Amino acid sequence: MQDVIYVACDDSGAEAKGWILEYLDAHGYAWRDCGGDETPSRYPYYAAKVAAAVSRGEIRRGILICGSGIGMSIAANKFRGVRASVVTDDYSARLTRRHNDSNVLCLGGRMVGRWMLLRIVETWLTTDYDGGHHQGSLDLLAEMEAAMLPGAVWCPEEIPYEPFEWDPKQGL
Repeated sequence: MQDVIYVACDDSGAEAKGWILEYLDAHGYAWRDCGGDETPSRYPYYAAKVAAAVSRGEIRRGILICGSGIGMSIAANKFRGVRASVVTDDYSARLTRRHNDSNVLCLGGRMVGRWMLLRIVETWLTTDYDGGHHQGSLDLLAEMEAAMLPGAVWCPEEIPYEPFEWDPKQGL
């Protein structure tokens, strides 16, 4: 298992991904850009690139960014062994690591500013899992996954480009 952090985004998270990659560089973290830019795109493809690597045990942690972080989290949590958490503040980042051993951080590129986003990343990366009584819950999650999720991992090698029109000014 590598200590490389995989990072991906859809078009709504492209700017934030740039900030995160700069932060990782500046703080000596090894990372791999798993795609995504300003081109309108479908977040499940990018979530799969990161979550599949975690699920297969290739990496320990990944970061996903979309508009709210919610879509990426939903997609990433479909993978066995992935504990993807949407985080909008540093306190939640700390708790999701300490209590849930979160291995995929999901962020909203439209939810918080640059300063808070990078503070979340720093907190999430530097906080350890507490273990102890929290492990019982993680064991139950693993039991649930074994019963409900097949062993196959969906992750297309090439992301098909299906152009579509999207109005970023649409009502939220």
